[in-house]
Amino acid sequence: MSLTNRILIAMVAGILTGSLLSMTLSSATLPEMVRAALEVYLIDGVLDVVGRIFVASLKLLVVPLVFVSLICGASSLGNSSRMGPIAGKTLFFYLLTTALAVTAALTFAVLVSPGSGVELAGEANFQAKQAPPLTDVLVNIFPSNPIQAMAEGKMLQIIVFALLFGLAISWAGEPGQRIAGFFRDMEAVVMKMVEVLMHLAPYGVFALLCKLFATLGITAIFDLATYFFTVLAVLLFHALVVYSLLLKGLTGLSPAMLFSKMRPVWAFAFSTASSGATLPVTLRTVERRLGVDNSVAGFTVPLGATINMDGTAIMQGVATVFIAEVYGVDLSWVAYLTVILTATLASVGTAAVPGVGLITLAMVLSQVGLPVEGIALIIGVDRLLDMVRTAVNVTGDSVVSLIVSSSENKFDETVFLDPHADHDGDDVGDFVPPPH
Repeated sequence: MSLTNRILIAMVAGILTGSLLSMTLSSATLPEMVRAALEVYLIDGVLDVVGRIFVASLKLLVVPLVFVSLICGASSLGNSSRMGPIAGKTLFFYLLTTALAVTAALTFAVLVSPGSGVELAGEANFQAKQAPPLTDVLVNIFPSNPIQAMAEGKMLQIIVFALLFGLAISWAGEPGQRIAGFFRDMEAVVMKMVEVLMHLAPYGVFALLCKLFATLGITAIFDLATYFFTVLAVLLFHALVVYSLLLKGLTGLSPAMLFSKMRPVWAFAFSTASSGATLPVTLRTVERRLGVDNSVAGFTVPLGATINMDGTAIMQGVATVFIAEVYGVDLSWVAYLTVILTATLASVGTAAVPGVGLITLAMVLSQVGLPVEGIALIIGVDRLLDMVRTAVNVTGDSVVSLIVSSSENKFDETVFLDPHADHDGDDVGDFVPPPH
């Protein structure tokens, strides 16, 4: 059985088992001793430990993979003077897709009115973290200590240092070529680590989803059904329609082929709810299965995992309309435009802040005069939607990578069209270092 099918089976089994555990724990006839044993030893014990080890293992690979991939990409592009145009195109398309995402979210939400008829159950309480000033965000992009940046996982600082290091390698002549060879070998080793970890993915996926649904229960969806399914519908529309139109219109490539090759990435994104944790799998798929050259993918994918938040922007758009309707506040067209602008810029401006989705939503609500406490109304289902949002985000990273690489002639269409690319029967394949 292929790895993708094993992961999908693990996802379904995890959701069903977790929901069954939730219903069992809520049963009044269940002996207290059994309930305590299930919660302590199974849910908070085995499942929690396996899930956290799996996510930690994925995050373990993020910093070395981003660092060596960007160095390899920048060193190969350094003498071609194309780094500037590639960076400009990448940032433009990430901002464009985010603006389209929040616009679609506001449009759907206004038509559906997800907050109509919802009554406040007491006072909603939510303590929003303070977003840093824009000047601090810009200054903090540039590292003063690259080792500290790697230790703390500050991705924008790592990206900046790796780009500078890679460009310096390309300009250093023969010594630079020796160093470049070392990092190409390092990239092959790190990708082999990704391959090993992917074989263990079904167990981690099962543990993560089983614990989540055992804790929340499937009924959490129905408490805010209109809001939940509105956000879900916009996420699917953006992923399947907007991305398809952009890909087909700008490159002529088949969206169906893209989606068929994205299934392993979606499985990882859905189970971890983290673009950063999914980054090793995304980068491998974009290079080995979609045909994007390493010099482009090594820049676009890590940057996208850091600043591309189309799924979060969709949540912010729908949540803004939902909270406004619950509190009985009429938003003007100026307010809607403010939401679009704020959510789009915030996707870059607060990229390095923990809990970025709720922080940027608090910023958006404050900009249009809505109570930040309203965020507490949607927290119950936010974790479930976050999994789908992450899958949308990694799809956006892949689409932008394809668009940029196609425009730069750094794209191998034969790899994209080959349904068996990087595929030896188990969806993992053997890594072959790309030519530089």
